[in-house]
Amino acid sequence: MTLLKKPSAIDLLLLLALVSAAPWVQAAPAAGTVIHLSGPLFVKKLDGSMRVLGEQSVVEVGDTLSTQGKGYAQVRLRDESLLTLQPRTTLSVDTFAYDVASPATDAVVFTLKQGGLRSDGGLLGKRSQDRSTLITPGGRIGLQSASVVVYYQPAAVVATHASTRLKSLAVGLASSAGHTDSSYRAFAAAVSARYAYRLANVLASAESWAEQGRASLAVFSSELPAKSPVLAPGLYVQVLDGVINITNGGGTQNFAPGQFGFTPGFTTAPVVVPKNPGMLLTSPPSFTASTPKANSGSESTDVKCEVR
Repeated sequence: MTLLKKPSAIDLLLLLALVSAAPWVQAAPAAGTVIHLSGPLFVKKLDGSMRVLGEQSVVEVGDTLSTQGKGYAQVRLRDESLLTLQPRTTLSVDTFAYDVASPATDAVVFTLKQGGLRSDGGLLGKRSQDRSTLITPGGRIGLQSASVVVYYQPAAVVATHASTRLKSLAVGLASSAGHTDSSYRAFAAAVSARYAYRLANVLASAESWAEQGRASLAVFSSELPAKSPVLAPGLYVQVLDGVINITNGGGTQNFAPGQFGFTPGFTTAPVVVPKNPGMLLTSPPSFTASTPKANSGSESTDVKCEVR
């Protein structure tokens, strides 16, 4: 029978060193729970891994959420606030600190990288109104305890829409004229692509146009059709209840219930626009029951954030 050798002091020190050097894996703090889905919802974790979330899945601090196709997702956060993500939206949960017994530590930071969402404020926003922030390419939004719809339209999306429509138009004209051969279609596609590029550049220059003055930007925004097929690039907001503010390199603007806001880019001050610039707001029936109603006495605030 072999007797085990009693570990020496050196062996114990080596074991202690190995244990101390081993990486400790600690679960990220929970921020909320997925309560409704109408399509696939992907999450990218802090370690770079990708997963598919389902209803009742936990959303953690550090997660980056992405809705795909025509799918929507709704997340209830630990302070009873709600986030409703529209299709083709990417949102990261950067910070979520909420403790009922410790208001001093309240902090919420999200980053909207693309797409749109509706945010309905919860307990944290009511007691710490200056500590709930949504970062977007167009500026930082102080969410406070408001109910607000936010949408960011990147220039690349506008260029894609323009290219597709111009190509269809060119091919349609070719067919109408009796030119259905492949060479003519290729020529038409090349022409449409060229003009799509020019159109995209013009639309992407909205920021420089806006720098001509606050008044000219307001006029430009007011002339947008109520249901524009493709929104101009920029950041759009609609306040359903409460008050928010947007701050960027151009300045700060507050928005009250019923108001719409717009800024074409981070260097141009956000402004109030007189009417809906084309944001279509409805929501899947299953989401409606969970979404708080606005307290401003206005019409139904069901939101789908379907912006084309």
